[in-house]
Amino acid sequence: MSRILFAAGAALALLAVAAGAFGAHALRARLPADGLETWELAARYQMVHALALLAFAWAATQWQRYPAALAGGLMIAGVLVFSGTLYALALGAPRWFGAITPIGGVALLVAWLVAAVGAIRG
Repeated sequence: MSRILFAAGAALALLAVAAGAFGAHALRARLPADGLETWELAARYQMVHALALLAFAWAATQWQRYPAALAGGLMIAGVLVFSGTLYALALGAPRWFGAITPIGGVALLVAWLVAAVGAIRG
């Protein structure tokens, strides 16, 4: 499990760097200021949670009962939904798409809760 979480974290970090660079260079002249701000927020949240997945991978090797699979799965899903919908909104997706974004945010919150409870119990 730790290798899968580490690989997912590394892949999401790589994509976050690429998205940030794409936003800074290719989209700067094409997006309005609020669209670029939304893009940057998506990349920032993606990077923070990619790094957290690396920490979850480490934690999975330290504590036997640590719920790494559940916390990691929720975090991956949360990043995909939260950052994914923000990227889409920045690129002009319909406004109703923004109603999906909080689902990703809740998945991220639950992932952190599972991680904290798992650390205490583990």
